[in-house]
Amino acid sequence: MPKKKTGARKKAENRREREKQIRASRANIDLAKHPCNASMECDKCQRRQKNRAFCYFCNSVQKLPICAQCGKTKCMMKSSDCVIKHAGVYSTGLAMVGAICDFCEAWVCHGRKCLSTHACICPLTDAECIECERSVWDHGGRIFACSFCHNFLCEDDQFEHQASCQVLEAETFKCVSCNRLGQHSCLRCKACFCDDHVRSKVFKQEKGKEPPCPKCGHETQQTKDLSMSTRSLKFGRQTGGEDADGASGYDAYWKTLSSSKAGDAGDREDEYDEYEAEDDDEDDNDEGGKDSDTETTDVFSNLNLGRTYASGYAHYEEPED
Repeated sequence: MPKKKTGARKKAENRREREKQIRASRANIDLAKHPCNASMECDKCQRRQKNRAFCYFCNSVQKLPICAQCGKTKCMMKSSDCVIKHAGVYSTGLAMVGAICDFCEAWVCHGRKCLSTHACICPLTDAECIECERSVWDHGGRIFACSFCHNFLCEDDQFEHQASCQVLEAETFKCVSCNRLGQHSCLRCKACFCDDHVRSKVFKQEKGKEPPCPKCGHETQQTKDLSMSTRSLKFGRQTGGEDADGASGYDAYWKTLSSSKAGDAGDREDEYDEYEAEDDDEDDNDEGGKDSDTETTDVFSNLNLGRTYASGYAHYEEPED
């Protein structure tokens, strides 16, 4: 029988577990909570934006700059970590600033650790929006990451992208390499893979995690655990027939659409011409109605139709030869 754990031992194990989680969480800070991506309000124009050295809208320098690495606005260090010595004096404002990050456009304090590490581990190094392809320097909003494909998104496109991110670039849930159902989905490549084709020789699978995508190396997820949907076709691909020039018959679709519009326009013109001709005929009839009646009677006066039913002739009245 194993020995029963005492209360002190349980507390020590719980403390070690909490410390382990804290150490792991330090390296994995949420992008929205990182100091370089914090929300800032300009002192002059009062506009909300991402933390940066100069206002994106009015280019004014902020009175209380925020460090992009540690997030502090006042340096109270008395140790030797500061590059600029200020023993016994608290430094604020530009006296605390040591550099400007080239990636996130924010101030970095004059602490040696922040100056030496932030440029290497800046989370916004390649932060380019996947939708509008704008970097941090091209818009005034904050940067976010998609919850599904983990790509960077600007503040304008984050909701629209995440609403339509779980869509496969295929018409079925089948594996891209075979005809079997894909149990593993990559939300970055928008493709499904079966158990055999999800194995990759390039990207290694970590213990306790889902296998990586064989194309991009992003961690896959179980298709049954996701609300995945297939690609919806807003245009009729079969409308163009088999002789379509463009991909999936889209070219033929636009050609038929333009021809139908042109045909409708031509029909409308013909109807308009006929309508005008009828109006002209009515005007002519109004001007010379009597002359037209006399002309028609003269034309049919010399016409001989022979013996007809209208003249009282029937087949039983036909004389026998």
